[in-house]
Amino acid sequence: MKIVTRATAIKNLKNYVGYDLRALALEHGITTYETGRQNKGWKGLVLERLAGLDTNVSKAPNGLTYELKSVAFRVVRGELAPKETMAITMINPEELKAHSFFESHVWAKLKAIVFCAVEWNEKNAKSAKLLHVVSLDFAEDDKLIKELEADYEFIRSKLITEGFEALTGKYGKWLQPRTKGTGGINPRTGEQRPITRAFYARTSLVKKIFELAR
Repeated sequence: MKIVTRATAIKNLKNYVGYDLRALALEHGITTYETGRQNKGWKGLVLERLAGLDTNVSKAPNGLTYELKSVAFRVVRGELAPKETMAITMINPEELKAHSFFESHVWAKLKAIVFCAVEWNEKNAKSAKLLHVVSLDFAEDDKLIKELEADYEFIRSKLITEGFEALTGKYGKWLQPRTKGTGGINPRTGEQRPITRAFYARTSLVKKIFELAR
């Protein structure tokens, strides 16, 4: 079985920086908007193919897990900037209480992500260039990592002292604990949907990661 390591995946993807993902999707037989409805996962599927991954490839060789993440960038006042925040992982209250930052799913996710900046040209645009490929390969004493740890530990403390409902998007410099999901009443059952929350990377964090990698 062919194994594609994280380093190889990054190297493969960088060969396609500047290429139009829509055109590459057509080459690989991946549907984007041809049916009249958007295939929401098409960019991720294209990136997997470009990285060298397919149904016959192990994505986690010997525990070396990684995740490809498509991040939409647009031009704001003449500069490229992330279009929106990025979900990292759902918040499990008991796990958050029990685990410090470097034991957490947040850190496990962040250090495993391969960030792929993709040009955003409005909904259903005819082109979407791959702009940049980076990963969060910093030492644990790096300033940004320490600030991420501080955000996490503040949010963790907030949960312990004030409860799950106290976690809102106003907290955190780089990370924020935000409501995820619709909540409210399920119209089919009449029952209250559970309120769920997730850790999100603020747009400032996404931008910072790409800046540090240049």
